[in-house]
Amino acid sequence: MSTKILLVDDHKLFREGVRRILEFEEDFEVVGEGDDGTVAIDLITEHQPDVVLMDINMPKRNGIETTAEVTERFPELKVIILSIHDDENYVTHALKTGAQGYLLKEMDSESLIEAIRVVSGGGSYLHPKITHNLVKEYRRLSDGTSDFAYKAVEYRKPLHLLTRRECEVLQLLADGNSNKGVAESLYISEKTVKNHVSNILTKMNVNDRTQAVVTAIKNGWVEVL
Repeated sequence: MSTKILLVDDHKLFREGVRRILEFEEDFEVVGEGDDGTVAIDLITEHQPDVVLMDINMPKRNGIETTAEVTERFPELKVIILSIHDDENYVTHALKTGAQGYLLKEMDSESLIEAIRVVSGGGSYLHPKITHNLVKEYRRLSDGTSDFAYKAVEYRKPLHLLTRRECEVLQLLADGNSNKGVAESLYISEKTVKNHVSNILTKMNVNDRTQAVVTAIKNGWVEVL
C-alpha cells in the first residue's frame, strides 16, 4: 500500500520541488496541497492522508498551532514539521504539539524520503543537524554549565551489543551524519549503511535513529565532542 502524503506550505515553488521528489517513490502518493494551516483540516478530511508535511512558518496560521489541532482531531495522522529553524526551542515546541518529525528545509531528498518512511512506520525522525545539536546540548549539560547538569558518563563502545562497524555507524549518526554522510565517511554503500542502521535499531530495541542516539548518549556509547 502507498503512503498518502499531504503538503502544507505557503511557498508554491518549494511544494513543487518536494512533490517531484516524492513522485519518484513508487510507494508514495501526494494526495493534496495547501498553502496555510487554515485549510489543513479541510484537506485532511477530504484526502485522508497518512502523513502531513507541515511548514512551521505560514502567514495566517503557523504549523505549530495547526499541528496541535491536527494531532488532537486525527490521532492516527503523522505530522512532519518543515522548518528553517534549528533552534532547540522550535524543535521542542513542535514535538510537544504532537509532531513525529522535524526536518530543516536544507534537507536532501534522502532525508526527506527516509523521514516519511520512518514516521509512517510509527517512529520519529529528526534532521541529522538537529540530532547533532542534541548531542552538543547534552555535552553542555554534562559539563555542568546548566542548573540541570547531568552526571557525565564514561565513554565506552557497546561491543557487548554491536559490532565494531555498527559502533562506527552509531558514532557517525550521533555526529549528525545522514546515511549518505556515513557512507562517504566509511567508504561503503548507502544500502550497506541502511542495513547497519536497521541492525543497530533491532539490537538496541529502539524504533528510530533518534532514539538510538539518545540511548547511546545516556549510556556513554558515543563520544560527545
